Amino acid sequence: MDLLYKVFLDPFVQMGTAPDLLVQTLWDGLVAGVLYSLIALGFVLIFKASGVFNFAQGIMVVFAALTLVGLHEKGVPAYLALAITLAVMFGLAVGVERLMLRPLVNQPDIILFMATFGLTYFLIGFGELVFGGNPKVMIASELGLPKGAVDINFAGGFVSLQKIDIAAAIIASLMVAALAVFFQKTRIGRALRAVADSHKAALSVGISLNQIWVIVWFAAGVVALATGIMWGARSEVSFALQIIALKALPVLILGGFTSIPGAIVGGLIIGIGEKVGEFYWGPLLGSGIETWLAYVIALVFLLFRPQGLFGEKIIERI
Repeated sequence: MDLLYKVFLDPFVQMGTAPDLLVQTLWDGLVAGVLYSLIALGFVLIFKASGVFNFAQGIMVVFAALTLVGLHEKGVPAYLALAITLAVMFGLAVGVERLMLRPLVNQPDIILFMATFGLTYFLIGFGELVFGGNPKVMIASELGLPKGAVDINFAGGFVSLQKIDIAAAIIASLMVAALAVFFQKTRIGRALRAVADSHKAALSVGISLNQIWVIVWFAAGVVALATGIMWGARSEVSFALQIIALKALPVLILGGFTSIPGAIVGGLIIGIGEKVGEFYWGPLLGSGIETWLAYVIALVFLLFRPQGLFGEKIIERI
């Protein structure tokens, strides 16, 4: 009984006796969840338009951030480096469409999926060749991102909000809102949704798959750049950063592979869940549960709702 009390009840007692720590933990989880949502959003954009699960999204985050930092290290001003990086990501989108998607159109999904593996290792090798393999410091202050923290007196304690985390949450929220409006209200957004529903039907009404794929891969590249800046500003920019992209998998399982709102909600569930779990249950179950708790949460969702919270339930005739 003592063990059960410690595992199941003691953490809730701690939440009640130290509400400032609970709020701090929830805030840290919220910020992590928003950034997970950004990573998952890149997967969703490409999957919606082409049906391809882009395994290279994680390395695209690293490659975009390394390009930005690498250009600045060579003496390019920060905002000019940002503009050049956007041009590089557009060039990458064009290259992927011309050299990977166009030759493999109408091939089985597994072929396209394996092609993104090849893209991953190409970007790793090319990135190491151009920028080296050492970790780099993000130029956060020169991009206008704030430093320092805001301390709030709460319930007799203090909640510390890092200014970079506040900026990350705001920028990520604005990007997600802009993409949602883009998908719903613009002509290109409607074309993207048409391509997602049926490639053949989209072609029949004059929609160019090639242009749509370039646009959506560029949009995913912009999301990757924003994600790389935010994560890099919180730590460092290195190839190890691509491991964070694996956290997008449970986010996608929770939210659904084709849902932008699902990417947001799934990211928040995973971010908050793993921070709360690590802080309150980690000492009881062994430290480091943050590394695997997200996958356990995703497994539970798979058992009861395989299509995710916002995914479409597919019914096949047999």
